[in-house]
Amino acid sequence: TGSTAFDDIRVALSGDDPSSMTILGILFVLIGFGFKVSAVPFHTWAPDTYEGAPTPVTAFLAVASKAAGFVALLQLVYVAFAARDDVVEPFFWIMAALTMTVGNLLALRQTNIVRMLAYSGVAQGGFMLAPFAVAGDATDQSIKAVVTYLIIYAFMNLGAFAVVLAVAAKTRSGEISSYAGLFQRAPGLATAMTIFLAALAGIPPVGGWFAKFLIWNALIDASSLQGSLLAVVVAINAVIAFGYYGRVMREMWMNDAPESDGSRFVVTPALTAAIVLTIVATVALGIYPEWAGRFGDISSTLALR
Repeated sequence: TGSTAFDDIRVALSGDDPSSMTILGILFVLIGFGFKVSAVPFHTWAPDTYEGAPTPVTAFLAVASKAAGFVALLQLVYVAFAARDDVVEPFFWIMAALTMTVGNLLALRQTNIVRMLAYSGVAQGGFMLAPFAVAGDATDQSIKAVVTYLIIYAFMNLGAFAVVLAVAAKTRSGEISSYAGLFQRAPGLATAMTIFLAALAGIPPVGGWFAKFLIWNALIDASSLQGSLLAVVVAINAVIAFGYYGRVMREMWMNDAPESDGSRFVVTPALTAAIVLTIVATVALGIYPEWAGRFGDISSTLALR
């Protein structure tokens, strides 16, 4: 292309018959960002990194790092590579389907809450990758879906990690079994975690349902076979995801609390504020989804300028 400017790259790639080296170059760039957003099969670094890092760092990696990767992908796919839908769309179809499916299936097997959330983050990334598979067929809707999902995902995922941090400070454990009877021991934390897990699972009326609806709607609006097929994959994976989110809810609400010293959970004011803020945002964006949708509309307009 002779340039690193996105607009110049788009013009240079507008030819009818790209060379094999051009296609390979596009794919290598997209693969690089696949590592950034921990897409399958480039996700293997995420679970070990999330489990080994301090929980606040893990929360940052799960949200900020992923968001940065998706913002860059938006610019690449909808600006620089806009003329090469024939290359981009099949690549993202495969990667989105693999990412959400493998992420969900691996999350089902986890016994550690941080590793479960790590694989959950992989699967959530798969949902966010899905609109890129119809980038040329439903441009406005797909950009809005990705941006809106990112906004809602940030609140519900940060909130979940805030609860994990609060529980770990008391139990000194990251095992899902340590959440047994949490409602009996710390009803506020159990309620907060339930809200965040319900949002991640896409259960109304909290924010996650609208994020998943926009993804599904963008795929259907593309009016293409690949979009419709991927919409089915999204729907199936949304059901699978409830398996591991529901397991944590069951531990908190239905299982008996283990014998302990009986001391109270002590949550710092800063952590309390973070949990309350993310709960308010998660619930509000589910009841008033148009707030997040406006950011998606603005982003769509800016990206297509």
